[in-house]
Amino acid sequence: MTIVDVASPLVSIVIPTRNGEATLPSLLDAIRRQRADFEVEVLAVDSTSTDGTRRLLDAGADRVVSVKPEDFDHGLTRNLGIEQARGELVVLIVQDAEPADEHWLTSLVAPLRDDPSIAGSFARQIPRADAGALTRHYHGLWLAASSTPRVVGMASPAAFGALTPFEQFDACIFDNVCSCVRRSVWARLPFRPSPIAEDLAWAREALLSGERLAFAPAAVVIHSHERPARYELARTYVLHRRLYELFGMQTIPSLPALGRSITASLLRHARTELGARSLALAFAWPLGQYLGGLSAQRRWTLERVRDV
Repeated sequence: MTIVDVASPLVSIVIPTRNGEATLPSLLDAIRRQRADFEVEVLAVDSTSTDGTRRLLDAGADRVVSVKPEDFDHGLTRNLGIEQARGELVVLIVQDAEPADEHWLTSLVAPLRDDPSIAGSFARQIPRADAGALTRHYHGLWLAASSTPRVVGMASPAAFGALTPFEQFDACIFDNVCSCVRRSVWARLPFRPSPIAEDLAWAREALLSGERLAFAPAAVVIHSHERPARYELARTYVLHRRLYELFGMQTIPSLPALGRSITASLLRHARTELGARSLALAFAWPLGQYLGGLSAQRRWTLERVRDV
């Protein structure tokens, strides 16, 4: 597929970037290889990268918008990209996700092209070839790893409110690792400022407004991480604080539950992948869940956690 600068492309691809020199070539090459019967533009919102990211974007994107790193926000920065985009269907993808084949883009936007009642769709994710056993185990538990498509809608706000916190969360699963949103819906329901989980917050608002959301597993991206336990602790803390704010959801609500979860994690990790990182994560993930929910419940002040 040739990316051309047209006045009114059907699809805009928006990529938030920050020092993505290592992964951007694969993403941009995969975008160029797409087979599609519609015009596409590529736009990046770069947080003042200091490596070769800007050079890659100048060669591989139609337009680049710059923001200061300290001004980055998961919701507002994506809004900026969508504001600058021209397509009615806007694909959001992170810099380290790689489309798995040349039909990714067509498959991702298909639910919105086929059904005007669909406000957004998100892609299936498969782990990288070098992902460890523990990463693959937890990756397989995420809805975005499934091969089964689904469409979610709510009959009314009251119907949503009648769901349990976990059921509300499940209904709102929407993943901006790779997603597509309808611009006309976004114009009414932009992303809100958020330290994390701007996609879940947007999905909640969309469902409460009567919109429907689709999971499109035929659209596949390669994406996974092998992050250190310290990072995972911080990210899990911020995420589970947000889950309580959005859904009243506490996965680990007490110290006894925390102890049980750590014990179960230690046993699971021992069976899955031995090593210092695996051991540390058996503590980090449950502790982050417990402290995140507790901090939201008690309304502790959230200090900004950089690069999460």
